[in-house]
Amino acid sequence: MSSAAPSPPYFKRHIFFCLNQRDNGEACCADHDAQGAFDHCKSLVKKAGLAGPGQVRVNKAGCLDRCAGGPVAVVYPEATWYTYVDRADIEEIVESHLKNGQVVERLLVPPGVGR
Repeated sequence: MSSAAPSPPYFKRHIFFCLNQRDNGEACCADHDAQGAFDHCKSLVKKAGLAGPGQVRVNKAGCLDRCAGGPVAVVYPEATWYTYVDRADIEEIVESHLKNGQVVERLLVPPGVGR
């Protein structure tokens, strides 16, 4: 067994945006401009100098199975689930959580909300 100290994570935080599109008429995040939210978040993270190794990674995801709370995004390693309505919500998530580590309570997806 190695006695070396664990290395720091490659990224401090990941935010995953559900971009799933359903063709059967069921509710999905893509119906709420999830792509636009993803693009806005990625732009804000880059502009703030938060992108890259040791910092923040903005990722696309397929269905995250929390459709009833959608649109959704999740921040790891904290496993904090967010919903959002507009660009201002994304800006608040970036500034408060991704930059300063403070959860945005008003945007949390309630526990137990699933598909």
